[in-house]
Amino acid sequence: MAPWLAMVTCLTLAALLLDLLATHTLPVPAVLVVAPALPLLGVAAAWSRGLDPAFELTVATPRSGLGLLLGRTLAVLLLLFPLLLVAGALTGVGVAAWLLPAIALTSAALALGSVVGVPRAVTVLGALWAVAVAAPALVLGTLPVVLHPDHLAGWAALLVLGAAVVALRRHAFAAPGPRGAW
Repeated sequence: MAPWLAMVTCLTLAALLLDLLATHTLPVPAVLVVAPALPLLGVAAAWSRGLDPAFELTVATPRSGLGLLLGRTLAVLLLLFPLLLVAGALTGVGVAAWLLPAIALTSAALALGSVVGVPRAVTVLGALWAVAVAAPALVLGTLPVVLHPDHLAGWAALLVLGAAVVALRRHAFAAPGPRGAW
């Protein structure tokens, strides 16, 4: 998992450097556009069969399921939060502008992951974010509509909906396979 976490850290630093070095050419802060999707990479790494060398042991433990998934997701968020907090402070991006979308996307990934598996859910949501939000924002130089402060209530609703789905489908995370979290 260390290489994936290092990659997420490097992506955060790259977005920060891009913001600091290209202040006159980038009208949209790269940190704001990249930050909401960064936890998805860490969650994929934290809950990936191929990256867990003790996969068989992990699945056999009594705490394998949702408890383990939430613990690993929390570890990813705790690692990224200070990095993104500093990056946001250095670039002038407010915490609410990226934190609520990041947690909402993570919640949505876990909810979708209860149906198709967490790695697949993260891949779908990450690709959707890159194509529909990040790329147009950086190419067109406009703040994506979904990141306007007026839409924070929508992100809060997505967070609550995702958490509700995860709670209702919590048993899906105990079963390995395409429909389980592994």
